[in-house]
Amino acid sequence: MSLLPTRFHALFTALAMATALLAPAALAQTPATGAPQQLRGSTLDGKAFDLQSLRGKVVMVVFWSTDCAVCRDKMPELRANVKGWMGQPFELVSVSTDRQRSNAVTYTQLVNATVPTNQRFTTLWTGEPQYRDSFGATGQLPAAFLLDKGGQLVEQYHGRIPPEAWDRIADLL
Repeated sequence: MSLLPTRFHALFTALAMATALLAPAALAQTPATGAPQQLRGSTLDGKAFDLQSLRGKVVMVVFWSTDCAVCRDKMPELRANVKGWMGQPFELVSVSTDRQRSNAVTYTQLVNATVPTNQRFTTLWTGEPQYRDSFGATGQLPAAFLLDKGGQLVEQYHGRIPPEAWDRIADLL
């Protein structure tokens, strides 16, 4: 009689137990729909920011990087929507995941020199020492998280932001 089936069974059991133990940690990295979200730190222009100050507004938080071609391609659409929702209780907050702060700062300086004020939005950098968020691993960039007026996560999008996201904002307003 061979010990192979017994060893295989023991290995399979150990893997199953490890998977069960690790699964809750992996799930904790993705924010649950309806969970209140946290985001605080300094903006690229040095101002203190706390997501809680935007309660009462629908908020879209977009994680992006200057290295991400899709992210850069989506910025004009984001700016157009910021302009379109002006006067409504809506805010767009971007969070740069660039490895170097200087990349995000240079991009922001270019935007500030070329884009009208009514199409700009707040930008934070994940590398700031005081930066904190509860969104967890963002996965594919851009990653957008839509929050209702109470600051709770309603939907999340990874990759290109679908047109339906803007309809959902209208529903939440």
